[in-house]
Amino acid sequence: MDKKRDDDRRGGIVLTEEQKRRRRARSLAIALVLGGLVLLFYIITIVRLGPNVLTRPL
Repeated sequence: MDKKRDDDRRGGIVLTEEQKRRRRARSLAIALVLGGLVLLFYIITIVRLGPNVLTRPL
């Protein structure tokens, strides 16, 4: 059965191709910002630990 007709019958929202493209671009931007924050926190943690992380007793 056709997806568009199926959504129309159920009262679902049908997005245009432009809306789908913008949603994907927005999701990609959010993912990149989130990945950047994770990387930033990782780097800050390593810098704060400093060289002492390598001189711990075993």
